[in-house]
Formats: sequence, C-alpha cells, structure tokens
Amino acid sequence: MRGVFITFEGPDGSGKTTQIKLLEQYFKEKGYDILITREPGGTKISEQIRSVILDKNNIEMDSITEALLYAASRAQHVAEFIRPALLKGKAIICDRFVDSSIVYQGIGRSLGIDFVKKINDMAIGGTEPNITFLLKVSPEIGLARKFSSHECNRLDMENLEFHDEVYEGYLKLEKLYPERVIGIDARKSIEEVHREIINIINNRLEL
Repeated sequence: MRGVFITFEGPDGSGKTTQIKLLEQYFKEKGYDILITREPGGTKISEQIRSVILDKNNIEMDSITEALLYAASRAQHVAEFIRPALLKGKAIICDRFVDSSIVYQGIGRSLGIDFVKKINDMAIGGTEPNITFLLKVSPEIGLARKFSSHECNRLDMENLEFHDEVYEGYLKLEKLYPERVIGIDARKSIEEVHREIINIINNRLEL
C-alpha cells in the first residue's frame, strides 16, 4: 500500500483542527494506519524550534530568521517523520506545510515567493502532499474564532492587513496549483465541509 500525504491550510480559526480529527476517523474506518502531525513541529527537535518561532516574547525576530526556522523545523520533520512513514505506506495528515511558509513569510513578510520556495525545496527534498485542503474563511472571522478560544501566538498578533495579505496569498496558490490545492468554503457547517472533503478524496485519491 502506497503512502498518502494530505495537508490542511487556511487562516487560523478556519476549522482545520476539527476537520483533521474527522478525517482521521474516516481513514481509521477504512483500515488505514493514519498519522496526524503539525507544522511547525511533529518531532522533538521541530517542536523545540516551534516554541521559539511562536513565542510572543520574541518580537525582535527578523523575517529571514523566521523563514529559516520554519524551513529548519520542516527539514527535520520530513527527514525524521514524514518521509519514513510514507515509505512504509502510511497515511499522513499534516496541519500546515510549505504553503504556509509561502504565504506567511513569502507574501506576508514580503520575502518573496521564490526565496521561501527555494529554502523549502531544500528542506523537503521532493516530499510533496498528494492533496492540500485550503479551508477558506475571511481573516476577520478566523481571528475572531481564534481569540475567542484564548489561544494566540506571535503571528496571530500581527495586524489585520498582514492577515489579509496572507489570505490573498492562499487564494493565489489555489489558482497556481489547482491540481493539488482544493479550496473549500469553511463558512459552511462542520458536517458539510467534512462531506465535501471526503467526496474530493474519493474522487482524487486511490485508497
């Protein structure tokens, strides 16, 4: 059985966590050995880097430092966890991947898509998702949901203009990679979004 790599993207508060849990259950019912992971993070080293990146006290962090830390965390994640699991035929669902770096650092931080893509191409070494679900919801709605949960990190604290640019970046990626990035209206009910995801998986992937 070949491995399956699915990623979820979208603004914070778009419902990624909920949909990942529902999809995990779906895969388990189909008999898949399913693994759930996240970025930044996923391994001991990557989680340590995550704590530095998202620490609200690290307000002095330079944009290039931030981008390189994300790429470093991802390189370890892929080498230690993602690639070995895929080679064993496992199914992996990851909360965020390279697309997040492209929109948050490449566009939001104005480092440029080419720069961010180059350092992340080295980090992942050709390990790409089979499919990426982009849960689309306006930054205003997403941030309101996020702050109501009393969970926020250094990037959440950026102004609305930054988050608007990030969201527009996601919409650009949806147009650039229509064969991989599938946009879904996250304003729909949890059940509706889940059904749409399942239908897409059944039509796109050979499980």
